[in-house]
Amino acid sequence: MSIADKIFIENCRQIIDYGFWDTDLDVRPKWEDGKSAHTVKKFGIVNRYDLQKEFPALTIRKTAFKSSVEEILWIWQKKSNKVSELGSHIWDAWADENGTIGKAYGYQLGVKHHYKEGDFDQVDRVLFDLKNNPASRRIMTNIYVHQDLAEMQLYPCAYSMTFNVSGNVLNAVLNQRSQDMLVANNWNVCQYAALLHLFAHVSGLTAGELVHVIADAHIYDRHIPLVEKILQQPQLEAPVFKLNTAKKDFYDFTKDDFSLENYQGFKLDDKIPVAV
Repeated sequence: MSIADKIFIENCRQIIDYGFWDTDLDVRPKWEDGKSAHTVKKFGIVNRYDLQKEFPALTIRKTAFKSSVEEILWIWQKKSNKVSELGSHIWDAWADENGTIGKAYGYQLGVKHHYKEGDFDQVDRVLFDLKNNPASRRIMTNIYVHQDLAEMQLYPCAYSMTFNVSGNVLNAVLNQRSQDMLVANNWNVCQYAALLHLFAHVSGLTAGELVHVIADAHIYDRHIPLVEKILQQPQLEAPVFKLNTAKKDFYDFTKDDFSLENYQGFKLDDKIPVAV
């Protein structure tokens, strides 16, 4: 079985069986029919994925891997906030009148800051340090910028990455303030695992451990039956991650340079209610 399956099942069972329901609270999200979208949650979930053992893709529910990679490259490589530059339509609901998500996600990664070595945006600073200062304990990014929150269409959910090199191994911590377990959990895990592999490769390192810290891990009330259905699916072997290692420049990669071999899993065909 996939280790990612085991972790996801344990997380969801903890949330459903022992979590806190916010049904007595006035919550922001609404369903399409206007009713409040309530959740059951667990606070402070920490998951560890050893990328040297397997790629953490669910098999009990197949993740749209290429689309997840395209989104992470849109944020980290293109540093874009324009939804038209993304092939999928997952951000359409958050676009403003200019077709952007405001000063959110990729926009923040592209803002340059001054250092003694020169001017870098957050991504280029990570790339610089991984090659020139791998022993540094300061290799990190943060897109939860308080002075710009009012100009963001959506506050960042996954907001911070901390990179740490041990010998020839690159590890990372992903911090996330909020996680919709059905819609986004393995999507985020797969895309940040792929990103960690990419940073490691272009820096001459090996991808190691991805630690995922989730402050508010929740399942929406109308998602419970779908999650229960997924948890009953057979667990298969994890797929094999492949990256086009002929390329060396971080900015040359496209989603087609990433693939999962022998990826099998359950495809959820049910319509997922959307809370916004």
